[in-house]
Amino acid sequence: MMTIDQRPSRGLAILALGNQIKRLNLSTYKVKSQSNGGSYLVVKNGEGWSCECPDHKYRTVTCKHIHSVLFSLTLRNSIITSQDVIPRIDEQTPDECTYCHSDKIVKRGVRKNKRGLTQIYWCKSRNKRFVVDLGFSRMKASPQVITAALDLYLKGISLRSITDHLKQFYGLKVNCSTVLRWIHRYIKLMSEYVKDLMPQVSDRWNADETTINVNGHYRWLWNLMDSETRFLLSSRLTHTRRDHEAVNLFWEGKLRSGKTPTEVVTDGLTSYESAFRTAFPKGTRHIRSPRFIDRTNNNLIERLHGTIKDRTKVTRGLEQDKSDNKIVQGFGIYYNFIRDHSALNGKTPAEAANIDTGLEGNRWKRLIAKSAEEVSKREVKRNRVSQRQYRISMIKGTVQTYLQGEKNGVTLKWLKNQVEYLKYSGLTNAELKKALKELQTPENLESFLV
Repeated sequence: MMTIDQRPSRGLAILALGNQIKRLNLSTYKVKSQSNGGSYLVVKNGEGWSCECPDHKYRTVTCKHIHSVLFSLTLRNSIITSQDVIPRIDEQTPDECTYCHSDKIVKRGVRKNKRGLTQIYWCKSRNKRFVVDLGFSRMKASPQVITAALDLYLKGISLRSITDHLKQFYGLKVNCSTVLRWIHRYIKLMSEYVKDLMPQVSDRWNADETTINVNGHYRWLWNLMDSETRFLLSSRLTHTRRDHEAVNLFWEGKLRSGKTPTEVVTDGLTSYESAFRTAFPKGTRHIRSPRFIDRTNNNLIERLHGTIKDRTKVTRGLEQDKSDNKIVQGFGIYYNFIRDHSALNGKTPAEAANIDTGLEGNRWKRLIAKSAEEVSKREVKRNRVSQRQYRISMIKGTVQTYLQGEKNGVTLKWLKNQVEYLKYSGLTNAELKKALKELQTPENLESFLV
């Protein structure tokens, strides 16, 4: 009698329950146990899969947890190919509230717009709702459309050609100004994230400048690159090429890399000589005006400028000084994190510089998601600091009111009640002690309130 393997159907049942699968990285998943409160790690090893559960460990079979992950991946891939929907599968369900980090969260409704459906979550601790911001929150266009426009623009396609492409292949009618707003928005978001990623670069840097047409006027584009990893350390658009412009270029490269090179290769511009003496110590060697055939030359940075000129040739220059500094930043992000380099064996400069970003597939989309997550964390941290300062100022004002108005009916019992209310609102004993210490109150008051 032939028995039917029930594991695939059980795996499908796990997926249908929702909130059972969490993706830790591209090859590791955590699946909740169906018999106890724990969970099992499902890991991809080459072409095969392994699981920590006893069924796979002792019988070496494809268990229901592996089947659930495979079904989940199939669903995810089918959603990604859709043009209009953000993939929202159970692996992306958060474990905690985005703002207060409480694990008391539940699903509560969805948000619907032209792009598709977005899951809304409810935090029981804050009694407020939130969504997982993948960087595309409240955008009408899908992430595939936005990242395609961003990629095409930085590859040298004009705005009108991009809108025509979106109309033909995605059935989306957008204005050129809308595409440009997307570009500016996401360049600003990604710049906030990547500026804190420190590359591991070599001891030889190349610097050079070139002219760029900006609204009919020539501007100077300065670039500083690591010769080994091809990582673009600094890129600046200026009106002049005086000494202080070169100094700013070198200082920005030192801050970005966290080190000082042993060699800097430049052309014969006199501004480099003066800036070099200001920015670098005596141990750094300055190689000026190398020939094309010399072993140490400036060909790498010249090749970079050729790539930039290919981009600006299509648009016949840039439009404005202020907005085009963002475009320069965007090209730096594209060059360092998105574009493969044949000289680096298909790696990006960020990968060559040992920056582990985990960008695979749609690199723009993953980089935007990481940027949105990091910016959100920084915002939460700033809010926590401001709330802490607010609580300390509140307790200071309350204690001062007690010290100044004790004769007017403001009693110690009143102060105790006020402190209890502030503690209920989030005031900690450490914050209370700090406020009392700064006010230099009697020790017996601190022991009574704490």
